[in-house]
Amino acid sequence: MFQLTPTVRNLLIANVVFFLLANYLPGGLGLLALYPVGSEFFQPWQFLTYMFMHGGIGHIFSNMFGLMVFGPLLEQRWGGQRFLIFWLVCGLGSGMLYSGLRYYEMNKMRHDIEVFQQDPSDVHLMDFVQNNFKAYTEAYRPNINQLHETPNDQRLIQDILTDMGKAYKASLNLPMVGASGALFGVLFAFAYLFPNTTLFIFPLPVPIKAKYLVPLYGLYELYSGVNQTPGDNVAHFAHVAGLLVGFVLVMFWERGRKQFY
Repeated sequence: MFQLTPTVRNLLIANVVFFLLANYLPGGLGLLALYPVGSEFFQPWQFLTYMFMHGGIGHIFSNMFGLMVFGPLLEQRWGGQRFLIFWLVCGLGSGMLYSGLRYYEMNKMRHDIEVFQQDPSDVHLMDFVQNNFKAYTEAYRPNINQLHETPNDQRLIQDILTDMGKAYKASLNLPMVGASGALFGVLFAFAYLFPNTTLFIFPLPVPIKAKYLVPLYGLYELYSGVNQTPGDNVAHFAHVAGLLVGFVLVMFWERGRKQFY
């Protein structure tokens, strides 16, 4: 079904091996996931290793399916070495950009906690929720209403601060895994170099050209990141970051292609 090129095949094997090791070895390979900068579990090597880790069968299947579909044509055009560089740079860049965003978000969350601690009001609690856990506003609503009615309830205030601390720690120690950032870079390169290739993508009822599919997909990821719903644990902004890194690298390579061919 797929005419796998050597580098695509090797990436596929490496991802499957890491997935099996992480899921079936005692203790797994947890420190290879990418933790937020500032977490006690963060290590610099995670910017590389996280892209070989996946959260489940569906996660690795979708990423490796995309690699098998879109990777071979790019490897045939660029060669194996350049395609590998592209894959790794998109994955590294996606992880770094997303980590920068997470670092900003964690600092903002810590600041909001400090503001509430200094002035524990329902207004500042609402600010904390809207800035950091907007999708879970209704879950925080009882505490917001109760604090509004009894603003001097020290036990309530302490319980809220405890919950804030737990939420901060949980967010700080929430890792990211997956090759999606690298894959989204590949998607951009494919759409740019083979724009009129017709694709059949479930659940779309009609075929669509690559030059239309990828921008629409990017806009969907951006929208999903801004309007994240409860239970959505997908790092949508990492996908957008992968697209951006792919864009920059492809523009550089295509503008100076005489240097490489």
